[in-house]
Amino acid sequence: MNVKGEAPVVRRKHSGLFGETAHRQPLPMSSALTGFTVAVTSGDAELSGLLERYGARVVPAPALRSLPIDDDTEIKAATVAVVDHPPDVVVATTGVGLRGWLEAADGWGLGATLRARLSTARLIARGPKARRAVRAAGLIEAWAPEAESGDQVLDYLLDEGLSGRRVAIQLPGEPQPEFAAALRDAGAIVIEIPVYRWAPPADPAPLRRLVDLIGSRLVDAVTFTSASATGSLLYVAGAEAADVLEALRTDVVAACVGPLSAVPLRRLDVPVVVPARPRLRALVGILVDELPKRAPTLLVAGTTVTLRGHAAVIDGRLKPLAPGPMAVLRALAVSPGRVLSRAALRRELPRGADEHAVEMAVARLRAALGGSAFVQTVIKRGYRLRVD
Repeated sequence: MNVKGEAPVVRRKHSGLFGETAHRQPLPMSSALTGFTVAVTSGDAELSGLLERYGARVVPAPALRSLPIDDDTEIKAATVAVVDHPPDVVVATTGVGLRGWLEAADGWGLGATLRARLSTARLIARGPKARRAVRAAGLIEAWAPEAESGDQVLDYLLDEGLSGRRVAIQLPGEPQPEFAAALRDAGAIVIEIPVYRWAPPADPAPLRRLVDLIGSRLVDAVTFTSASATGSLLYVAGAEAADVLEALRTDVVAACVGPLSAVPLRRLDVPVVVPARPRLRALVGILVDELPKRAPTLLVAGTTVTLRGHAAVIDGRLKPLAPGPMAVLRALAVSPGRVLSRAALRRELPRGADEHAVEMAVARLRAALGGSAFVQTVIKRGYRLRVD
């Protein structure tokens, strides 16, 4: 696996986004991302589903939205290129996008010719919705995956061999430059059909919330599938952009689907992890490899304790923690056995915390770990982990 610009492993300040649960949950061995929180800046349900399948808690925060193109000059030029130079392969990525393309062609008097060109090409649908739109247009797809999957379409095309072949891609609702770049690298002549233009999200609240979560270290990683998502995130961050960048340079993993998506972050000196192949599955795979490496394991009072994002794994069983107890546990785990004063621990808690908040966080941490033996009180000095 090709990991570029690996971020340093350093201490996080605050963790624990979802609070405590009444009972400990067994941690399945296959759930490599259980206990970690990953933010997704695209609206791609496939990526969120893959992350959840590995046990991650996903924070959706779309950084972009798609709008119909106001000036149809670009899409008309691409359509004329398809009509004048028939493609060998056409990829329909979305049902609404394909319908919009055909409707626009009808308005220019090119609809019948475009349909004729599509009928002679090898027509690939990205999933069930695109396949339904293909058939509704009176066309027949050559192949489509059972579920919505750009990864499978890309692998299918590359396996077919593309050297010297013309491939037209009806672009989906978000920029995906890695897809087209992979086809060009395989020798294809790519024609991109821009049915949409990209704009900031209509509701910026999820992205603003993500800004707060990144700054507070309440997410473990943020995924980027387009270069434009970085600019949108920092624009929404405004005066807090410096805090976001500092978190991404230190505590929060910036994971990009490919080198093009990583360009803006690298220009801002943000270390990124990038899979060797620009695939969503590979992006998830690199997080499966990276995040557990950042989870320290200690032997505390004879019990194995692993710190994972917003949770502790105690003798193989997952225990989600609230931000306060998790912050105390992380602070004590940085120097196992060392005594930290209440004042030092207070600095690790969210703003406005007092010594009473420290005592409450320690009490809740002891309850989560299973008793006071785990976190010892050193009279007039503070607290320490009883490490073996």
